[in-house]
Amino acid sequence: MNETTPPHDPGSQPPVEQPGDLEAFKQTFRRHAAGVAAITSLSPEGSPVGFTATSLASLAAVPPLVTFNMARIASAWPAMTVGNRVAIHTLGPRSRHQAEKLAADNAVRFVGGHWAPGPHGVPILKDVTAWMVGRIIEVHPVHNNAVVVVQIEEGALGAEDDALLYHERTYMKPGELG
Repeated sequence: MNETTPPHDPGSQPPVEQPGDLEAFKQTFRRHAAGVAAITSLSPEGSPVGFTATSLASLAAVPPLVTFNMARIASAWPAMTVGNRVAIHTLGPRSRHQAEKLAADNAVRFVGGHWAPGPHGVPILKDVTAWMVGRIIEVHPVHNNAVVVVQIEEGALGAEDDALLYHERTYMKPGELG
């Protein structure tokens, strides 16, 4: 041991292997629990499209603005144009099936009775904790991804539920702090 390396305290956790930058980034965000939202819209051809997002964030209250991020190679990407409308759904453990459905193959995401056309024909998922419909007002491409800004126009609350979190590649609900 050299003079600049402090001795390891046997009561502390052992040193953790240091991954490379990209691996550290991936592991960090796997460990960062995030709420799960579902985004739906209509493709340019008029068919329903959707995906799950953990990047939903409130941008402003007046006017009501939200943002989410997405990959520009996603099957729903062609629907993310300025002026188009999207529905943003928040999910709880009881609506976990909606997250699983929208994370599945895009050919089966809207097969079944788990949704209905809503305002402007945008797909509204059933059994969610809340939904909002808004108009895309800005799209900011960043490398192979984009930040989408939506101005909310209307919405409704569903039944109360715990939050649905995504952590370590698993859906879960928050536990009580002891």
